[in-house]
Amino acid sequence: MKAGVRAMLVLGLVCVSAWQAGEAAYIYTKAWLAQRLIASAWDQARSTGGPVKPWPWADTYPVARIEAPRQRESMMVLSGASGRTLAFGPGHVDGTPLPGGQGNSVVSGHRDTHFAFLRELRKGDALLVQAANGSTVRYLVAASEVVHRKDMRVLLDAGDDRITLVTCFPFDSPVPGGPLRYVVVATRSPSAQASPARGRGSLEI
Repeated sequence: MKAGVRAMLVLGLVCVSAWQAGEAAYIYTKAWLAQRLIASAWDQARSTGGPVKPWPWADTYPVARIEAPRQRESMMVLSGASGRTLAFGPGHVDGTPLPGGQGNSVVSGHRDTHFAFLRELRKGDALLVQAANGSTVRYLVAASEVVHRKDMRVLLDAGDDRITLVTCFPFDSPVPGGPLRYVVVATRSPSAQASPARGRGSLEI
């Protein structure tokens, strides 16, 4: 991304963040602008070999890209899954392997923006994950379920290589948060390659 375009997007993000009218439009516009800045930082990171902040005051950085071909969705995944991070994109849950790594990588996101497409995923659908090392790992959706947010089973190592996507449930609820989580599990295709890392974290969104 050219420096001038990047500067305009940063300025746009600042303006949107200060905009108080039209909450729904504010959320979607903020998410859209942020993802483009994050994608630019991801491209720079792959060139330099180190993490790159998407904007000067960011306390996070991109760690992977997820694509859902059938749903025509593509998004960047950020480091950490705090509420502040999730406002800009899906977040990798600390303590679990990075997306594309060995073990159970857990990524959470908001149901009304980046992870709204989870409701459209079906068993057998492909998910493509571009890892930090530049490799692309192919996963196939194996299952989906609704769990309580205190159910930590989804964070555990299941003995295979998978990516677990988590969002609030139900999708159409007007009330933010809630006790339920919608979970999609996709396991790595036998021909895919990934780099190692294992661990656990917290399921809070």
